[in-house]
Amino acid sequence: MEESRRLAEDLRAAVGQLVRSTKQNLGTMPDAEAAVLGLLDRDGPRTIAELAQTRGVRHQSAARTVKELALTGFVATRPHPTDGRKLLVHITPAGRTALERERQARADVLADAIDRTLTARERDELRRGVELLVRLGARIRA
Repeated sequence: MEESRRLAEDLRAAVGQLVRSTKQNLGTMPDAEAAVLGLLDRDGPRTIAELAQTRGVRHQSAARTVKELALTGFVATRPHPTDGRKLLVHITPAGRTALERERQARADVLADAIDRTLTARERDELRRGVELLVRLGARIRA
C-alpha cells in the first residue's frame, strides 16, 4: 500500500504539472470558463448552483464565470422546465466552437511536446500509460 501511495502522489503531481504547463503556454480562455464550457458540453444544461457544486467553487464564482461567458455569447440561459425560479445555462454554438479551439490548442501543445521529446518507443509507452489512466479514472468514478 505504501508503494501505491507514493506512486499515486507522483502521478498526481506529474499530471497536475502537465496540465498546468499546457495551460500556461496558451494564453487563451481562462481556466474557469473552459471548465464550465467543458461541463456544459459533456453533461448538458446545468443551473449555476449545479455548476458551482460540480466544480467545487462558490456560487458567486460560478455566477461570475457564467456572466462572462454570456457576455461573449458562449452560453445562454433559459427557464428551468420544472422550476420557474431557476435558470438553466446552455452552451451556445459559439461556445462549442470556442471550446473546440481551446481543446485543439491544448492538444497541439501536447503533440508538439511529444514530437520534440519522446522517441517512437516512448510514444508507445505513453499510449499504454494513457490506457491505464483511463482505467484508473473509470475505477475512481465507479
